[in-house]
Parts: sequence; structure tokens; C-alpha cells
Amino acid sequence: MKILENVIANRSLSFTEASSGKSVPIGTLYRSLGLNPVEKGLIFLYNDNQLSSIEVLLNFYGTAHAIAVLGQKLHTDFKERIEAEYRPKYIFDPSREEVQGYFLKEFSETVKIFVKEDYKPEVTIHPEIKILLSTSGTTGVPKLVKLSDENLYQNAISILQYMPILETDVVPLNVPINFVYGFSIFTTNCMKAGKIVCTDKDIMQKAFWDEMEEYGYSTLGGVPYLYENLNRIGFFRKDSKSLRYMTHTGGVINGELRKTIFNYCHEFEKQFFAQYGQTEAGGRMAYLTTEGLLEEETSIGTPVQGGSFQIDPETDELLFLHPSICGGYANKLEDLSTYEPSSVLHTGDTGRRGENGLYYITGRIKRIMKLFGIRLNLDEVEFILKNELEGNTFVCLNSNDKKIIVLYDNNEIDPQILKDTIKNKLRINPQYVHTEYIESFPLSQNGKINYPLLQNLQHEKI
Repeated sequence: MKILENVIANRSLSFTEASSGKSVPIGTLYRSLGLNPVEKGLIFLYNDNQLSSIEVLLNFYGTAHAIAVLGQKLHTDFKERIEAEYRPKYIFDPSREEVQGYFLKEFSETVKIFVKEDYKPEVTIHPEIKILLSTSGTTGVPKLVKLSDENLYQNAISILQYMPILETDVVPLNVPINFVYGFSIFTTNCMKAGKIVCTDKDIMQKAFWDEMEEYGYSTLGGVPYLYENLNRIGFFRKDSKSLRYMTHTGGVINGELRKTIFNYCHEFEKQFFAQYGQTEAGGRMAYLTTEGLLEEETSIGTPVQGGSFQIDPETDELLFLHPSICGGYANKLEDLSTYEPSSVLHTGDTGRRGENGLYYITGRIKRIMKLFGIRLNLDEVEFILKNELEGNTFVCLNSNDKKIIVLYDNNEIDPQILKDTIKNKLRINPQYVHTEYIESFPLSQNGKINYPLLQNLQHEKI
């Protein structure tokens, strides 16, 4: 249990519930439920980043259980489908009063967990599987990534080599820990920072900024869409005194916004870490420091310590090598009996290595369309529009290889300018470009723009 051992070793660490101000030291929290450390099984932890969720996570991490960390706001039907497939021994879900086939047991004054009636283990869960995280999906039964304690520890150690975490830091859990980025923020800061503030507030809510003023947050994390919104509301025009550094992952930040963030960091003495990672690698795989924001092209930087990249010569796919790579996927309960580590992760992203040694993502293999036989990378089209049009947010979709659909959420944008930009930059006739204003982009559970939903909505219109 390397992660837990290192968290416990951080004796100054405490956890605070933002809403109540209640604070609990790590020495008390991690063994508050009186669990048997050798007990084995599977627990579903529906997380809301509140103190009780963290308490359950730390207590069960210290046992032989495998922990599936899922989002508490998932639809009830979805929860029932995945529970029917995996039949977990325990379910922690404060949002429900009853779960069929389970009884509610009180483990402490604040923690109640559903326990399966007449539980009998159906498979022997592989002892290497510690954490299960969903790659995506709010329909059907999702694919779960099987991560070991060693995977998570190796990733955390690599990140701690460059992340400037101090023992005086106050860290908000504004990124849900059921996403690998949030989980990585959680583990690394628990190992070195001083205070973790458990909050379910979104950065775009006023209540979050009230909490930031009250507790003095040292760092913020988010996906590109979040930073685009912060830019829109003028966040980068004034100092936030307690803030020392910011991190991001989940996509590439456009050139205009990178300049804005760089200038903000330079003027107010902050740091920014642009990062790249995937669930299958236990978190973050590459990073770019503040100075790298001035690169002419958008770069993901260099691999984290202990890792390396390769480019597949036939497909241009970016391959990642690191001991943090997972032991495979689970689509059903029986898949939990195996753990098959791999030395190479196929990222599904196309990339290249620049002469400066930095790596660049050029697109997603599945985000390629052929417009009248011409291969077109939709991610590149988005990059061009974002850079040419002052960092506004755009989503480009494929309309049956016949048109590019460009969605935008700023009603002050002239759609003809979009068509002209694509014509001038890519020499594509405007008649093959469809533009559409959308009031707001739907977001997935992890805060990223929900591309599958937008694509499905467009298909329904055709």
C-alpha cells in the first residue's frame, strides 16, 4: 500500500469539509471505520468529493478490497445496470436511501454503507487491482480501467518531481476524484501538502470563490474549457493572492489563451503546468512548464520522469512507456480475476516530436474525416479557429464526410468569419462548412465538452 503509506507519513496533513469547516487529521481519518485489513471484495464508491467520500476511500484503501470510484451524480438507471453486472459487496452512495438486495449499515456517525445481503464471492478479484476508474460513459455498462497501487504510486512519484507542492499548501478537490486527473491531484497532494479541502463546488460557482477566499487555496486544476471560461469572466486580469500555481489536462489550450495565462503568471508570479494524461496511465503522462506556454505551437511538453514517448511510424500514434500503465480493462465481473500489465500504452492520439525535444499532439485517430477524399483532422480545424478568433470555444464535427459542422457559444461571432477563416487557412469551400450557434456546450462528467452527445444530436438533425 505505497500510496497510503506515503499519505499517512505526511503527519501534518488534514482534511477539511468546506461547507462546515470541520477538519480531521489523517491519523484519525484513514482508520475511522474499523475495517478488517485482510477482508477482500469489491466496493462501489459513488464520490461527491465530500469528506465522507474521502473517509471511505482512505479506509478501504487500507484493506484488500478493490475500489471502483464512480460519480455520485450518475443516473440511477446507470447505477443499477453497473451494479447488476458487478454485484459489489459494498456500495457507498449517500444520494440513495435504499438499494435493492442491500441493507444499510452504519459504520460511523457520518458514514453509512450498503452491504449486500447474503454476499458470496463469485470471482476471486486479482490482488493487484486496487482502483477501478471509468474511462467514460453514462449509458450502458462502462469499461473500467484496472489500476494497481504500484501504478498509482509510480505516477504520483513522477509528478512530485516537477509539481511545486509545499507542506503549507491548501488544496481544493475541485476536480472530482472519480476522474484520474482528480485522483492524481488527490494522491500527490495528500503525500506532500498540508490541507485538503473537500468541496463539491464548481469553479464557475460564486460559492467556490467564497471558499477560496475563506481557506486560501494554493492551486487550481481544470480542463481547457474551464480556463476558456475563466478568461471570459476576466479572471486573468487580477491577482488571487493565495494562488501559487495552476494545472490543467484533458485537452490542448489554444495559442491566444496560452499567451494570456503566461502574462498572468509573469505579472502575478504564478506557475502553470499544462499536462497530458490518460486514465490507463494512472494520471499525468507529460507536462509543460509556464515558459513553454510561449511555444509557437501547442505542445504537451516532455514525458514525466520514468516515462518516454514513441511515435508509431505507420500511424503516427503516440505510444507511452511507464510503470504506471494499467493492467487492462473490465467489462464484466469475471474480468476482475485478471490483471495483465503492459509496458506500452497506445494513446489513440497522433503526435510528433519537435526538434526542440517537445512533443505535440496532432489529433485523435478517430477525429479524422475525409472531405471529398481530403484527409482532415477536426482537432486541427478547432485549433485554427481558436487561435484566429481570440480564444473562443469551437467544436468541429463530421457530417457524414460531406460537411464540417462548426458549433460556437459566443453569439457575437459572425458565422461568415468562421467560413472565411476555414476557406483561407484550409482552402475548403464555405458551402461545405455548416455553422451553428449553441447557447452552451454540454459537458461530460469530467467537465470536458461532450463530443459524443453533440455528434448524436447533429445526426438526429440529418
